[in-house]
Amino acid sequence: MNIHAWLPRALGALALIGCGAAAAQTKEVTIAHQDMLDPYRIVMESGELEKATGYKINWRMFGGGGDVIRAMASGDVQIGEAGSSPIAAAASQGQDIRLFWILDDIADAEALVARNGSGIESVKDLKGKKVGVPFVSTAHYQLMVDMKKKGVDPKTVTVMNMRPPEVAAAWERGDIDATFIWDPVLSKVKSNGKVIATSGTIGKAGNPTFDGMVVNADWAAKNEAFMVAFVKALAKADAEYRDNAAKWTADSPQVKAVAKWTKADPKDVPAAMKLYRFPTLEEQASATWLGGGAAKALADTSAFLKEQGRVQEVKPDYGKFVTTKYVKEAMGK
Repeated sequence: MNIHAWLPRALGALALIGCGAAAAQTKEVTIAHQDMLDPYRIVMESGELEKATGYKINWRMFGGGGDVIRAMASGDVQIGEAGSSPIAAAASQGQDIRLFWILDDIADAEALVARNGSGIESVKDLKGKKVGVPFVSTAHYQLMVDMKKKGVDPKTVTVMNMRPPEVAAAWERGDIDATFIWDPVLSKVKSNGKVIATSGTIGKAGNPTFDGMVVNADWAAKNEAFMVAFVKALAKADAEYRDNAAKWTADSPQVKAVAKWTKADPKDVPAAMKLYRFPTLEEQASATWLGGGAAKALADTSAFLKEQGRVQEVKPDYGKFVTTKYVKEAMGK
């Protein structure tokens, strides 16, 4: 074979190899997680999603939802977990994301805790005090909403932007009088503090919050089979917890997995998880959540964030940032 006949074939073979490598590289995803105590940590621990899909999954831990959203905006992360407040902020800023799963109804899993001896007995007593909270988080939203409803001028309160580990350190040093936070830090501050309000009580008054899973819309469209497999894995883990919560004890492999991936103390996990609600597949698709309620919550949260100067505009329709597609496919509908 002369060189002129051989060269095109060789180049063609190299091109095929290159295409194969590129295809293999697309079967990789980076998923951002936080320290929320959710059942699907057992999926992260078992590696079952990787086995079921063939994807290489890079699990990356972040200190707050705002950090997750920024990483998604930069393209470093394709799927991430965040609270309804940072999700609302991302949607308001036009980020092309889709909320496809409600990780949890926060219920009583976030709380405003006042340090013992601080003199704080109610939200009205926050005047002149220092409160640590991660900005643009669901806890921050609930804190500001509750102060507004109780007639507390936020300018009279020193609200400090702190990620959960920073809240824990500041509490330990005595630098803050109160915090609105979630576990595992919540359990620590409760040991020498008093719960003043919870996300559940504030939510029932008309401002519910949740943690959700969001995905880059373009990536999701190109990786539909993975998205459905992921939703099935999430639903399976939640069902296992709902059906067997009593068996999720501090020394169980499930709780040890949750503790490992969230850096929590296993002994605190069972009680903390009971404060959340984990919707079923049917509830996910219902009008309460992805079928309408989540979009309304994002709209309400965005209106509040605009009042606070955190976002520039409120979108006319937050429904386009929410999808029931993968939940319905997982249900076989």
